[in-house]
Amino acid sequence: MRRGEEENRQITTGREGAGGARIAMTAILKAAIILKAAMLESSFRDLLCACRHRGLAALLVLAAATAGARAQNVAAFVNGEPITQLDIEQRTKLIEASTHKAPSRQEILDELINEKLEIREAKRWGIEASNEDVDQAFTGAAQRAHLTTDQFIQELTKAGVTPQTYRARLRAQIVWPSLVRGRYQSSLEIFDKDVLLDKPQEGTTNYDYTLRPVLFIVPPGSPASAFEDRKREAEGLRNRFTSCDQGLSFIRGLNGVVVRPQIVRSSADLPPELRKGLDSVPVGQLTAPEITKLGVEMFAVCGKDPAKADNSPDKKQAREALFNQKFEQQSKRYLQQLRRQALIEYPQGNSK
Repeated sequence: MRRGEEENRQITTGREGAGGARIAMTAILKAAIILKAAMLESSFRDLLCACRHRGLAALLVLAAATAGARAQNVAAFVNGEPITQLDIEQRTKLIEASTHKAPSRQEILDELINEKLEIREAKRWGIEASNEDVDQAFTGAAQRAHLTTDQFIQELTKAGVTPQTYRARLRAQIVWPSLVRGRYQSSLEIFDKDVLLDKPQEGTTNYDYTLRPVLFIVPPGSPASAFEDRKREAEGLRNRFTSCDQGLSFIRGLNGVVVRPQIVRSSADLPPELRKGLDSVPVGQLTAPEITKLGVEMFAVCGKDPAKADNSPDKKQAREALFNQKFEQQSKRYLQQLRRQALIEYPQGNSK
């Protein structure tokens, strides 16, 4: 009996010992796996760190190379904004095409610097030129050159100038005058005492004209003969018209003829040819008929009074000249102040 119990204890002990060995072995294997994973993770971190350092170094080298290349192409920095050699070349071609003169490099650089400062200062005061404003100014420049927008672009391209170069100049020309006038309105005001004129020459009397437009209507799409017929009718009326009081009442009763509201025009505001024509028409008569899009138009001259001094062409021209002089002086002082306050840098090899 005792012998059997002893054998059972030995068997149980053996099983427990084998189980403990297996548990120990399992723990050792787990520890080994954890250790290996830690070593791999450490190696991976080291490798990743090394790659990052190498990538950073490569980026630094690339950035240095790019900065060097940019420095070679940048002529100046204006408060951190670059002016490139290409900007100077493009502006030079634009000036040569418009003035037929070759400006110096420094003149072009100064102009570009000033424009950077003008646009920046205007923006600080809430004045900006939208793309629509620039487009409108661009179209206006084309029209003044008697060209369509596409034709104007073609002419710029022939001169080696991109439309963007012209638009950049327009943007500054739009915002800067508005800024100067807005900030210095009181100092730019012109008074009568500021305008000194000699006595006008004999025969240069100016007038304020009181006019009543008279329109002989021609329906849209009518042939040219319809306009000619109405023009003959207008000529016949002109020969019978002797006064505004009676003549305008008679005209209102005619079929297809309209008397428009009264207008007053100063000779200072009229083109020389039109002013000359009105001067030759006595008060109470009609001007010669002219064909327009709406029909045939004439003007009844109902008043011709000597113009006030303020409205005379000579005084108007003098006021404009004096204003432009004051504006240029104030604009120059303003720009000088902005240049003193600005950070203007010239990269090595591109100094003034």
